[in-house]
Amino acid sequence: MFEVPIARAPVAELLAAAPPAQRNALRAVVRRGRRRLKSRRVWHINSTATGGGVAEMLQSLLGYERDGGIDARWLVLEGDAPFFALTKRLHHLLHGRNGHAHGLSASHAAVYRATMQRNLRSLGRRVRRGDFVVLHDPQTAGLAPTLAARGAHVVWRCHIGTDDINAAAREGWAFLQPFLLDAHGWIFSRREYVPSWVPTDRTYVVPPAIDPRSVKNAPLTRVGAHAILRQIGLLAVDDTRVSREAEFTRADGSPARVLRRAAIEQLAQLPGVGTPIIVQVSRWDPLKDMAGVMLGFAARAPRLHGAHLVLAGPDVRGVSDDPEGASVYADCVARWKRLPRAARSRVHLVSLPMDDAEENAAMVNAIQRHATILVQKSLREGFGLTVTEAMWKGRPVVASAVGGIRDQIVDGVHGLLLESPTDRRAFGRTLERLAQDRHLLQRLGRNARRRVRSRFLGHRRLVQFLGVFDALGGGPR
Repeated sequence: MFEVPIARAPVAELLAAAPPAQRNALRAVVRRGRRRLKSRRVWHINSTATGGGVAEMLQSLLGYERDGGIDARWLVLEGDAPFFALTKRLHHLLHGRNGHAHGLSASHAAVYRATMQRNLRSLGRRVRRGDFVVLHDPQTAGLAPTLAARGAHVVWRCHIGTDDINAAAREGWAFLQPFLLDAHGWIFSRREYVPSWVPTDRTYVVPPAIDPRSVKNAPLTRVGAHAILRQIGLLAVDDTRVSREAEFTRADGSPARVLRRAAIEQLAQLPGVGTPIIVQVSRWDPLKDMAGVMLGFAARAPRLHGAHLVLAGPDVRGVSDDPEGASVYADCVARWKRLPRAARSRVHLVSLPMDDAEENAAMVNAIQRHATILVQKSLREGFGLTVTEAMWKGRPVVASAVGGIRDQIVDGVHGLLLESPTDRRAFGRTLERLAQDRHLLQRLGRNARRRVRSRFLGHRRLVQFLGVFDALGGGPR
């Protein structure tokens, strides 16, 4: 287990992005949190420092807590291949999906418990009596009993779930329940995700949010986006205004450049600056249905006015807690190679380097801001962070009407929802509708940005988290 360094993030800048009516509430809760937590530490523990939405949200949330005078810390647990294979299986189960013929067994529990014991030894005396510990997702749930016995206030934060707690979900919850009964509080992204055995009086609903000042969401000019896309090898740029260097600003305010190139499966024909671009950004996860997006696009490509499709995800070698990434990406490449050449020439499979998290974020920012349409055709989704990112950038979104996405988008107001995420024909028709209606594109983009500003920026999440600490015992010891 290792500690991730946290840089302070100015709360004043978060205040500037918040609607005026919400600023006083944020100031008051930060003052109260600083006073009531006093010398207590707030520990967050998850399974990876890079790759995926949880790591991104922790970096910003903890930075603001630090700036507010709260001693926030971040630990990443250690696991081996069998452990992460098991926790990815739990991930799918809690989403209501089961791809295994046999259920979880005593050997699975033994792998899980052994990993917990190794990490608890590594944790040592870091956590003190009275500290708060927020455990994120199934990978960390088994730490709860021992940490609670040591006198810590333990909160389990679940970022995933399904509205329909079916047999698969019940199997996942049955595995985790014995580890979580000793927690003092539970945080979910939606009320519908809460299993029946969790005490309602200690359950909190905190939808995720994005950080408007992060590298991924910071303002970026059109010319700046073009320079980054040219550098990574995704855009053919013939514009004298585009500088030779793909520049961005790091979170600490220092200037930087995108130096690395992406690994891209594409034919020689690069899209030009004026080519419409349809984009899905996500991890290479079967529940994100990247292959379904590609096949739905390819079937409708002749009617999409020359648009190209970009499927962008992290280099699978840079995401340590997702053992399925490599196989999902390989499947997408194999399917891409079988497309007719005319369709294949308009599809780009992009693996973004993860060596520098902020450089990676700048690449994603450029891709999303250059996109004509953003897609999130997930089969299951706890909450679509990439949906919120696209909406914040004023881009129209086509997304599945599943999970937390239904809280983010009102169909026809902030984006267009697909009632059946597996219906590729309906997906293709929706893309065609948007590609032909510039006014609809613009209206959805404007409404989307307003929606995020009022509901899904980091100030709201900070207020709610500090409220949970307060409710669970944030008073003087």
